[in-house]
Amino acid sequence: MSAGVSFDYPTSNKDLIWNLDEINKRELACKFLYKFENLLCIYSASVEQLYTNYSLNMPSDDPSKIVILPNPYTFHDTFNHISASAIRDTGLHIVPGQVIGASGLYVMVRSRNRSEPPAPLPFKQALRKIIYTQQSKDPFLPILVKGDLRQFDTHTPCLHLHRIKITELSGVSEFNRNNIRASVVEKLKELHRAADQL
Repeated sequence: MSAGVSFDYPTSNKDLIWNLDEINKRELACKFLYKFENLLCIYSASVEQLYTNYSLNMPSDDPSKIVILPNPYTFHDTFNHISASAIRDTGLHIVPGQVIGASGLYVMVRSRNRSEPPAPLPFKQALRKIIYTQQSKDPFLPILVKGDLRQFDTHTPCLHLHRIKITELSGVSEFNRNNIRASVVEKLKELHRAADQL
């Protein structure tokens, strides 16, 4: 992540400018997000694009924002015509283990019974379950969107997850659907390999 960098904002793509005003521990939240740079893909509804290769930047003139800049030299790492109707809220949150008195990372899994609290699942175990779905017709393909960097409590950042429903990508060829699936899965495998160091 580049801190204190001066550059032109992506004015035509507001979904790539993430506001941190509602986060108490901004520096901690940015460090947490940085762990997942180029390991979780980012989606922009305003231009219907999915980015698999990008950098995270904190502008020198406004530390209350994080700006995502897609790599302009790897156009094949950006997928177009991804309708917002194919993006789903999962209710899953990646959290530091300290929130449950443990080390490492966990995924908080929302119970079907909304009256029950979310259950923590060790991060690598959760990733294995997600990767296991990839050969199905409806694979679980996690991504991030604007607003997914949040506070789990007043002192702890977390990442909410969305997903792409490959089966609902209208107007996208089967070839491109397979490329999207393969790209997200490769990132998941990289994330799984790096999980112990996050």
